[in-house]
This record gives sequence, C-alpha cells and structure tokens, in this order.
Amino acid sequence: MSDLFDLQGDVAVVIGATGVLGGAIAEGLARHGAKVAVLGRNADRGGARVQAIEAAGGKAAFFAADAVNRESLVAANGAIEKSLGPVTVLVNAAGGNDPKVTVTPDNPVENIAIADWHANFDLNLVGGVLLPCQVFGPAMCGRGRGSIINIASVSAHLPLSRVMTYSAAKAAVLNLTSFLAREWATKGVRVNTITPGFFPAEQNRRLLFKDDGSPTPRAQQILGHTPMGRMGEAKELVGAAVYLASHAASSFVTGTDLRVDGGFLSQTI
Repeated sequence: MSDLFDLQGDVAVVIGATGVLGGAIAEGLARHGAKVAVLGRNADRGGARVQAIEAAGGKAAFFAADAVNRESLVAANGAIEKSLGPVTVLVNAAGGNDPKVTVTPDNPVENIAIADWHANFDLNLVGGVLLPCQVFGPAMCGRGRGSIINIASVSAHLPLSRVMTYSAAKAAVLNLTSFLAREWATKGVRVNTITPGFFPAEQNRRLLFKDDGSPTPRAQQILGHTPMGRMGEAKELVGAAVYLASHAASSFVTGTDLRVDGGFLSQTI
C-alpha cells in the first residue's frame, strides 16, 4: 500500500455507513487501514457492515446514533474514543429525500408543508452535516489534525426536477462546507465535499429502474445527460474518500468539492 493513501492510525467515523454509498466508503477506508466507527440507527445493518469490514481484514465497530440528535452523537463520540481512539476522519453520508417533499403534479410546490421542509433540511443539513461537525470537529481542532468529508449531490449545483427540498439542502451543504473549511483551516482540520452523480441506492432504485431491471424514463433522461452513459457504482466513491481522508495525499486541500458524476455537471443538454 502506498504511504500516500495509508490510513493506519486513523479513526474514521462514517455516519450513514449502514446505507449503500456510506457503506462502500466505510469499507474502503477500512481497507486502507483506518479503524471505522459505523454510525447509524439500525443495529442489524450496522452489525452486518462491521462483519463485512472484519471479514476483509479491517477493524470496525457499530455505534448506535441518530444524526439529528446531539445527545446521541455526543454519547457515540465518547464511546468511540474509548473503543477505537480519537476521531481523525468524519464522513457525513446520511441523507435522503422524503416523498412528502417531492414535487409532482399531485403535490405542487405550494402544497409542500413547512414542517416537512424543515424535517428534510434537518436530515440533509442539520443532522447530515452541522451537528456531527459540532460534535466531532472541536476535538479534531484541539489535536490539530482532521478531515471532514461531507456528501453533497449534483442537484446542489443545478436543481434537479421534483426534489426541490433535497436540492436546496444539498446546496446549503456546499456553502456550509466552505464556511467550516475557512473557520478550521488554521487548526489543522480540512473540510471538503464529494458530489456524487447518480448511483443506484435504496432511496432511488425504484425511481431509476423498473421491476424487470430496465431504466425508467427518468433514468433514461439521466443517462442521456451523463457523458459516460451509465450510472456510478458505489465502489467508485471510495478513491475520492480515501484521497480526502489521507493527510499525506490531500494535506493542502480544503473547501473543495470533488465531483464523482460521470461528467453529469460538465454539460447542459
């Protein structure tokens, strides 16, 4: 393993590691030597992720936590330090879109309930980035070293039809990341984003593929807009995450948005 991407000695917290994309990142960080704290609400899925990491020769442990609950994050932080050591890498991969805030002909913009709007922002911005950074960031700053990786979306750059609230929240993730990068740059903590393109996962699979596995009309539009002509695989996010996590590889990189989108944002029509 190249020393440039050697994460031996790092403790990486991956919030959302029970999901497809966060799980791939967690397993990738572990393969490069990091001890991984799998954070999530589902103990069964968290345990399965830990087993997968350990089966591949890595070290990991599951910690129950709700990203929108400060107290549970604080408790998890304390447990992680006792079990794995001080946190040096934080990956904020929790998020998603709620059908209640999806804009459709039957659910126009003016019908979106403000309570549902706030709940989606809590998931993608407050719990998705702000609270974890508030809980795990100060200790990193105190030790003078850390890497925080937030997961944005191509819809943060150009609003994606139907997912108005999700797009707005992810745009705020980009802005907040830049702010935190500036605040913590002199304290040794780097804050960056990864912007995935379209990756089939649990929350969007039914929107992208029919029961027979063929692409839906929406998926065909996406593929037509993606120069590579295909969707991404979860494993294709790992390299970006390892690069940003590694102090040796990206020590002068902060406030950056690393796009892994097959070229989606490189063209309009």
